[in-house]
Amino acid sequence: MTDEDNRLRRAVRLVALLNLSFFGVEFAVALAIGSVSLIADSADFLEDAAINFLIFAALGWSAAQRARVGMALAAILLAPALAFLWMLWQKFGAPVPPNAGALTLTGMGAFAVNLLCAFILARFRHHSGSLTKAAFLSARNDVLANVAIIAAGFATLYAPSVWPDILVGLGVALMNLDAARSVWTAARSEHRLARAEA
Repeated sequence: MTDEDNRLRRAVRLVALLNLSFFGVEFAVALAIGSVSLIADSADFLEDAAINFLIFAALGWSAAQRARVGMALAAILLAPALAFLWMLWQKFGAPVPPNAGALTLTGMGAFAVNLLCAFILARFRHHSGSLTKAAFLSARNDVLANVAIIAAGFATLYAPSVWPDILVGLGVALMNLDAARSVWTAARSEHRLARAEA
């Protein structure tokens, strides 16, 4: 394993631990205040932790093995969309807006964690193909999602409604679908390249 691989391993381990830690915080707040966007984003933190732990494990593998893991990661990126649909169903049964202050503050905390993770991963985004692309895209999408969550918190504070939270949750789910498509495409390209070299 090269020095660059070792640096990447340390980086993804740190990012995985940061994501796993904030998953617990955000999931607890999401359940406490009934937030669709936070439940989708907390599932996203768990997905990011899984992606980075898989990258940590897969760095010593062949290109073909990494491509297969990349395809699996594309499927993992769909988890927040499923979490969103579950919470959305619950929200239609009890259309109460989430606590705007808790939503905004949690969004700010998530923004800080994801910005740090994106910064850590940015230098590695072209390393090892689909694996690190998955991690970087997840962190980048999360920063954008957190800005929207903060905005939803302020909108809910100004005019209490379930809709800002629901719309942002939908946005988080759609961003993850797009990231899943990008990672799948990169993994398929890696797989074809590995087969051509074999």
